[in-house]
Parts: sequence; C-alpha cells; structure tokens
Amino acid sequence: MMEAYIKAGLNKEGIPIQPLTAEEITSAPQVKSRYVRSRIKRSRFLYLIFFLPFCYYVLFHYWPMYGIIIAFKDYNIAKGITDSPWAGVHHFQKFLFDPYFWKLVRNTIMINVYELIFAFPAPIILALLLNELKSVKMKKFTQSVSYLPHFISTVVVCGILVNFLTTDGLINQIIVWFGGEPIQFLMKPEWFRTIFVGSGIWQSMGWGSIIYLAALTGVDEELYDAAKIDGANRWRQLLAVTLPGIAPTISIMLILNIGRLMNIGYEKIILLYNGSTYETADVISTYVYRRGLLGSDFSYGTAVELFQALIGLVLLVSANRLSRKISETGLW
Repeated sequence: MMEAYIKAGLNKEGIPIQPLTAEEITSAPQVKSRYVRSRIKRSRFLYLIFFLPFCYYVLFHYWPMYGIIIAFKDYNIAKGITDSPWAGVHHFQKFLFDPYFWKLVRNTIMINVYELIFAFPAPIILALLLNELKSVKMKKFTQSVSYLPHFISTVVVCGILVNFLTTDGLINQIIVWFGGEPIQFLMKPEWFRTIFVGSGIWQSMGWGSIIYLAALTGVDEELYDAAKIDGANRWRQLLAVTLPGIAPTISIMLILNIGRLMNIGYEKIILLYNGSTYETADVISTYVYRRGLLGSDFSYGTAVELFQALIGLVLLVSANRLSRKISETGLW
C-alpha cells in the first residue's frame, strides 16, 4: 500500500509530495560542501590567475596601511612603529599652520582643475572622432599612434620636453624663425601648468579613449537607424544618441577624477620643476617627498598624505552622491 502511495507521488497521509528546489538540495551541508568544491575545481585556473593580483594588493596596498599610525606618532626608526611615542594630531596641526600650506593646496587643485577642464574631455573627443571614421585601416592606425605615448616612460617624456623647450630647442627655433624672441619656458612659473597639462594630454589621451570606445560599442544601432528615419544628420545623432549612450561612463570617470582633485603624482613634477617655478609647480606630493623622504620626517610626511587622502575621500563621496541625485549614475 505504501509503495503505491510513493509511486503515485503521495505521502502516507495521501498528500502530494512537493519536489525539492535547487536551493533546498544545495542547502544540505554535505551537498553544499561538494557543490562548492566542484565549483572551485572547475574554476581552479581562474582562481590561479586571480591569486597573483590578490597577493599584490594585499602586500603593497593593504598591509602598508598599518604604517598610517606613524602619522599620529613621533616615529623613530630605531624604536620602530610600536615603541615610538604618540603625538596625537600634532603633525596635522603643524601642516595646517605651515606657511606653504595654502600655496601647496592651491597649486595641487589648480593643476587638477586644468586637467579636469582640458585633459578629461580629450579622450572623449578622440573616441567620438575615431567612432566616426569609416575606414577600418585608418581607424586602427590612428588608434595605434595615439596609444603609443602611454607606453613611453615619464623620464623619457620629460627629457623630450626639456629638449624641445630649452632656449635653443625646437619650439624656440620655430618662434625665432617667425621673428619672435626665445622664451625660457621651463624657467617661467606661468608656463609650468600649461606644459604639465599639455604633455599629459598627449601622453594619456589615446589610452584613455579605450574606455569610451568600449562604451560606444554598447550603443544600440537601432537608435541610430531611428534617428536617420527622423532626418537627423551625424551631428544630431551624436548629440541625441551617442553622448546619452556613453553618459553613464562619462559620469563615473568624472566622479573618479573629482576624487583625485587633491592628489597628483610627484614624479613628473620633480623632473620638470626648479627653484624658479616653485610658485606654481610645488604641490602637496612634492612637498611630502622633500619633507618626508629627503628630510626623513616620516611622521609629518605620512600625516600630510593622510590629510590629502581624507580630502580626496570626501570629494569622491560628495561627487558620487551628487551624481546619483542628478543622473542616477554612480560608483555605488
């Protein structure tokens, strides 16, 4: 009698037996364990590829965060981080009342604002222009040429700039040829930001356009067809279809750039600046390099860097929140 019930899909009370779902089957401890092991075994090569980047970030990005505490100590190399005496927020106060504070903040923000105004739109414009090219060969050639500067070392780029911008360099030779007077570009503070931002555009514009070219491939072709039927020319298609299609990508990249308004690398600036251009070239990162590394004031340098990072975090969160309110696009 019981076997007849089971064959009919009924329990002993005569109620139909409900089949177990996939979640209920895999929720059993033993079954779930075997399921996880099989997934890991099947994806073992992916985990192996992931292992090296994971180790890199742990060793060089997360583990060094322990050293942040020296910003709140009078760090002594002989005593180590643990035994060095606490200093509280003394180093932060010292930086805020430093006579160089406002000049450093101003120069850092001004260079980043110039890059936001001129360098940020450059890869977008290049990607839009490349997207309009009909010749595949011409498009690939232009992409290759525009990508190449990204792979040139910063030291080499600065060497090229120095050779081109010296008094007897190529730029001044052209100026003299047109009847002008040679200009000492690298010795004039008013030229430093233009040189820094302009060379940065040349070096990074092609590489940065990759992100926007990838976004352009996701724009629905049917939207272009509909725009053509409505009589839209290429310019109207660009404004009505292309730009709205890549707007989320532009928003995310803009948020990231705003988050870096208080942060700028010191390598290129150190290679280009000199005593006569400190007024516009000296930024927070170069100041940290001089005081923290060359001057061996590690606690003070760490405090300045931590201050810079906290301001960047505030800017990033604020920009993301504003973007979410305006366009419903954000990093989180």
